[in-house]
Amino acid sequence: MDIVDWLKNRGITVKNKDMIHQAFMHSSYAHEHKGRNDNERLEFMGDAVLQLWSSNAIFPLGLAEGQMTRLRAQLVCEKALAIYSRQLHLNDFLLLGDGEEKSGGRNKDAIMADSFEAFLGALFLDQGMKPIDNILGECITPRLASPEDVGIIHDYKTKLQEYVQSDSRRTVRYELVSERGQANSPTFVMNVIVDGLILGTGEGSSKKQAEQNAAKSAFEKMAK
Repeated sequence: MDIVDWLKNRGITVKNKDMIHQAFMHSSYAHEHKGRNDNERLEFMGDAVLQLWSSNAIFPLGLAEGQMTRLRAQLVCEKALAIYSRQLHLNDFLLLGDGEEKSGGRNKDAIMADSFEAFLGALFLDQGMKPIDNILGECITPRLASPEDVGIIHDYKTKLQEYVQSDSRRTVRYELVSERGQANSPTFVMNVIVDGLILGTGEGSSKKQAEQNAAKSAFEKMAK
């Protein structure tokens, strides 16, 4: 599956497929493939789109200007954008040069953050703001439930995986416990299971968010 199929599965049919693919084209790939353009211009556009969308999402919360500025900075920082990219598995679509690929570029926060912004820029130019709501609504909106908390955004699934992988014999998996509520506002409950034992349970408005909350519960228990 490529990024165009990924979008189609979300009900988004793009017009300019080449531009969407370009959003994931790192400069190292463009240098190795003459005639290809990297994603830096699209990144410029995506940064503006991200700033506008996040400002619009934060404004109704009724926070003071300084609080709004800090919250927006936290939600759109490099680390946060890399977390969103991992959450959506967008790094699977990155196009990297051989050297960058071998050096682990597919999992570098900076590269993932840049491509995430470029993706938003390409999607906006192709479709306008509606699909941006689709993507960012999944990544950012759940994090606005507690706007007073503007500390570091944690990717607990990654933290738990890294902690568990210190012992290569251990395994982590997630299991859906229940789904309740209306179709337009469901609540999911997920368990995280390590070596067959339930170590954490979490709720969320999406399966991904419930997994994060379950991972947070498990990580905090294991790291004590």
